[in-house]
Amino acid sequence: MKDGKYRNVCYHPLGYTDMNLYKHERESLTSVHITEHEARRRLCCLANKIEKFVKKNLMLILTFAGIVLGFSIGFAIRTAQPSKDTLIWIGMPGELFLRTLKLLILPLIVCSVISGSASLDPKSNGKISAISFLFIVITNILAGVFGVVLCIIFKPGDGVLLSKDIKETAIVETQDIFIDLLRNVFPDNMIKATFSQSQTENKISFQTIERNTTNGTISEVVQTISKNVKDTGGTNVLGLITVCTLIGIASSRLKGRVKVFTQFFQAGSDIILQILRWILWTTPVGVASLIAVSMAGITDISTVFAQLGMFVLTVTTGIAIHQLVFMPLVLFILTRRNPYVYLITLVRPWMIGLATTSTAVAIPEMLNACEEKNKIDKRVSRFVIPFCVTLNADGSALFISAAAVFLATITGMSLSAADYIVICILTGFATLALPSIPSSSIVTLVMVLTSLNIPAGQISLLFAVEWYLDRIRTTSNIVSHTFCTAVTYHFCKNDLNTLDNIPCDDMEIVTENPNIQHDASERTTGNL
Repeated sequence: MKDGKYRNVCYHPLGYTDMNLYKHERESLTSVHITEHEARRRLCCLANKIEKFVKKNLMLILTFAGIVLGFSIGFAIRTAQPSKDTLIWIGMPGELFLRTLKLLILPLIVCSVISGSASLDPKSNGKISAISFLFIVITNILAGVFGVVLCIIFKPGDGVLLSKDIKETAIVETQDIFIDLLRNVFPDNMIKATFSQSQTENKISFQTIERNTTNGTISEVVQTISKNVKDTGGTNVLGLITVCTLIGIASSRLKGRVKVFTQFFQAGSDIILQILRWILWTTPVGVASLIAVSMAGITDISTVFAQLGMFVLTVTTGIAIHQLVFMPLVLFILTRRNPYVYLITLVRPWMIGLATTSTAVAIPEMLNACEEKNKIDKRVSRFVIPFCVTLNADGSALFISAAAVFLATITGMSLSAADYIVICILTGFATLALPSIPSSSIVTLVMVLTSLNIPAGQISLLFAVEWYLDRIRTTSNIVSHTFCTAVTYHFCKNDLNTLDNIPCDDMEIVTENPNIQHDASERTTGNL
């Protein structure tokens, strides 16, 4: 379209109509041009946003894909009834992934706890420990109460057939759990605590005794239980936290004289975390392998869920309500922050816990979620997270209390209100000594059953669904660990002896200025 055409007729009496048509056509063409350009621009912006989202959440996307792939491969292979050797090779990548992570968990805990405690004054250390311990005990007991209430409502034991094959279980007394807990809190050898922990072993022996009576000699069989303290495999994390906290507090009091010492552990913590970031890129492969071998090893899943379906539904419902309702409500009441925004940042450690069934393995991801995504002070998170991994087990407490009521029901025992209270309290405190390893809740369950004189032989029924229940209660423990960290930081952040805009990794800057060091020393002395 040429302008001249309309320029020649624009002076005609009817030319104004042509000129208006010309302007309308020009505006139409221009608006179409702008619309197309805007569409391309918006499409480009959308593509950039998608690219940024994928880059930022690539690990999360790959981990989720690994979980889906693991379930798919596991259920597909299960129909072929693979041999034990085949299962070993399927699970080999996952086993190597776990071994590599466990290799670095111990030095990470030691370096994190020492560097975190050394950067705080004794008053702050004490307050952080007290608040986190109080949170742990209360939430453990409430989770046990929740499990009992759900079992009373759902009645999962009704109609379940007893297993004829009753296996004998080892005798575990209530006092043994708490005695072992105290022994492990105060290890007698710091080096030995890195690879073993104390455990009481009960041995049953039978002795025939002959007694002379007026009616003659009578033979009686007497059962005796002998206690023996032995060292079992596994890291004594609780003892190491105690020792490292004492070392950190002593370093805090000595200040500049141990500057190099504290810098060493701060650097060690950063180095280990960097290595773990590299290793975590293998998470999708490890997760897929672990889930695939777990699913492939299940023989008769339909029969198992037909017998224990209501119990599995009860525990699953409890875990879901605990993670999505109870813990968010606690976080909102205590900190007034949006709990669901906080939950979204926990997806990666949640998936790690689901795949590995171990909260200790998820420590690096929990630290990253607390420090990087939720801006929690490193000195709080690097003490509270390992502390919670050792003592906090809300999901396990819920499972143990529900399982105790379930097993009592299927064995025909009637529990009173006092028995329910004992189960809740005993479970809440017994989970404090629960190791952060797969299926550790079964050992504590035996102790609870023994304390209430409930036959523990039927516990073998639960092993059929342990592959599933262990995973979901581990995710609940991870949520509780990170929420405890947020609550502790909320109540302690005003007491932290930090300077404005000075990150905790650069605490050596504080000691280089003599005036600042003098002021900090006066504040610490005043707090004491």
